[in-house]
Amino acid sequence: MASLARKNLLEDIPRFLIAQAGIVFAVTLVTVQIGIFRGFLKSTALVPEESAADIWVSSAEMVYFELTPSLPVELLFLAREVEGVDLAEPLLLPPGQWKGPGGTIAPLRLIGFDPGGELFSPWNLSQGRVAELQTPYTMIVDDSQLDALNLQGLGDQGTINSLPATLVGITEGTQSIASSVFVFTSLETANTYATTGIGTSVNCQVDGTGNIRCNNRYERDLSPESVEPAPTPSPLRRSDVLTHILIRADRGEDLQELKQRLNEALPGTQAFTRQELAQRTRNYWQSRTGIGFVLGFGAGLGVVVGIAIVGQILYSSVSDRLKEFGTLKAMGASDWVLYRVIIEQALWMAVLGYLPGMALCLGLSHWVSTGMGIIILITPASAAGIFLLTTVMCVGSGFFAIQKVTRVDPAIVFKA
Repeated sequence: MASLARKNLLEDIPRFLIAQAGIVFAVTLVTVQIGIFRGFLKSTALVPEESAADIWVSSAEMVYFELTPSLPVELLFLAREVEGVDLAEPLLLPPGQWKGPGGTIAPLRLIGFDPGGELFSPWNLSQGRVAELQTPYTMIVDDSQLDALNLQGLGDQGTINSLPATLVGITEGTQSIASSVFVFTSLETANTYATTGIGTSVNCQVDGTGNIRCNNRYERDLSPESVEPAPTPSPLRRSDVLTHILIRADRGEDLQELKQRLNEALPGTQAFTRQELAQRTRNYWQSRTGIGFVLGFGAGLGVVVGIAIVGQILYSSVSDRLKEFGTLKAMGASDWVLYRVIIEQALWMAVLGYLPGMALCLGLSHWVSTGMGIIILITPASAAGIFLLTTVMCVGSGFFAIQKVTRVDPAIVFKA
């Protein structure tokens, strides 16, 4: 009976291709909707997940890693004295405002870190070097955000909070969908942008030709002697603030015990492992904002629509061949034999619809990730889950068709 299922599918090739196109659409819809939802959640926690820190120390009032009160720098020095701490480095996440060529304006999330440090660095760097951030007023951004900032490539310039900024590096896949444009820069530069960029006597803007004008004087390299220079970034002082303290534990140290010691030694703070902070961030976007609900609803709706499409296709395929199934029953075939035919037909439809559908989704995922910075997360585990879901959809829809077949009257074969 195995060949009968294949003959049912391939008897009418145009009809078969139309049916498979419907299943490909269903697979693509479900995969993309679920992938966008999972990709969105993953992108919101990229910064903590990609760090090398074992523990993040944040304000006790933190909502998620971007939305948190600042901490005094004094806590950084206290953290380095806690037993079990091998290394402690600061991270600064102030907001910023970009003004680029042509008057382009965009909100920013500055990520200030130590370019010579060990616990945080921009990942997936495709152009430039992290060490170049040692030069004041330089930055690294994601390739997907260049258009938003009206930048073409390395060396392009603009201003952040009225202070100069030069692009020295480009990353790929580092931008959160839910955040303003991430700008990676040195800790000193980020602190200067945050504390002296707005309201100072230095005012730099980019005109329509790409030239930088500071205090109404034109310049191209941002540092001519005839123009008042921007303030020189300086290391963090004890009177400054930071956003997070990144901790690397001593080898073999129990992280939960170290978290407890850090909480006791650093007043007004709460310590998280890297995974805990990432999950807290994902939970915020999934549970406390409408974005998580909308994307989750879209993923669920995709599954429902996929089931409806596959069910209709398979039910119609069986209904069109009732006479053939009536012939089998008239010849003495049991209901179980008919079940086998329909279930195998459903499995073939699942496999033949899944493979091109998943290939289409992988191509789409790569395209939107590189071109738009949007993550459609498709992992081997999720791909296997989608195949299982496709199989369940097809076989489950087949059971509706089976009910129609088991009630068929063999006498239908002899009717005109």
